[in-house]
Amino acid sequence: MVDSAHDPVEDVPFDAVIIGGGPAGLSAALNLGRARARVLVVDADRPRNAATLNSHGFLTRDGVPPAELRRLARAELEAYPQVRMLSRTRVVEVEAADAPARFELRLDGRRAPALVRAHAVLVATGLRETLPDVPGIRAFYGMSLFSCAACDAWELQDRPLALIGETPDLPARARLIARWTHDLTVFTNGADVLDAVEEAELAASGIRVRRHPIADLEGDRGRLTAVRLADGTAVRVDGGFVRPRWHTALEFLHGLGIDVDTDGHLLVDRSGRTSVAGVYGAGDAAAPGPQQLIVAAGQGARAAVVLVHDLVGVTTAH
Repeated sequence: MVDSAHDPVEDVPFDAVIIGGGPAGLSAALNLGRARARVLVVDADRPRNAATLNSHGFLTRDGVPPAELRRLARAELEAYPQVRMLSRTRVVEVEAADAPARFELRLDGRRAPALVRAHAVLVATGLRETLPDVPGIRAFYGMSLFSCAACDAWELQDRPLALIGETPDLPARARLIARWTHDLTVFTNGADVLDAVEEAELAASGIRVRRHPIADLEGDRGRLTAVRLADGTAVRVDGGFVRPRWHTALEFLHGLGIDVDTDGHLLVDRSGRTSVAGVYGAGDAAAPGPQQLIVAAGQGARAAVVLVHDLVGVTTAH
């Protein structure tokens, strides 16, 4: 893999441009490279899991730091010289184009060309997230306060935990997290997001609910030890979970009229095809599902295989 920041990108259409250099995008790049496709990966280098010290659930890489996982993936791509990378670069717009390429992509990056052309585009930009407006929350996020139970609950099992959020799905998330602990407190931060019936159902499962606004989070060196409420109460915990609000950042696709769901995710078929021929989606930017690195990587691999088949005009069972 050549980093195109140090090697100019020729004005020749790529077989595919991948937007996003996370697990979905890098997995797609690997599989496209192995199919002898000319590929450009455009990555803004702003991963959502940058605050996370260790990632989990990725076979053979359980516990590896996310940055190390990306480094290993990029190193593996070095074996495929037709795969190129533009780092610290964002895609401003994707437009339909005339032959010889189907798409033109306008880029913004200090060493990036203003425009590249491609026969296909794979969108793997992931999600952006907004955490609840709680003082000090960033000091613990990714170290003892997490968003994904499947990813991080094992390390917190059997501890007194917090679940902080302001969304209507808090009861469902609480019942899930209770699989790993019998001492869970839900903090709504003053938001009216669960009713008395839901609170009673949680109480029957041993899950407490605190509705007061949160005044502060207490702890040291990234380890959350207490949630202090506006009424002065301090609830002792030993880590926990937060429910962010997630949103896509797909403004660069607006000119294509691509179909999205009510939450802004790309609508894709089981093979990763979007409503616009030649545009594919993989990872968290596509229709929602488990937000795990290994799931995103699998989606990227599948979309890459389908993309190659579409380029040559063949249909297979997968």
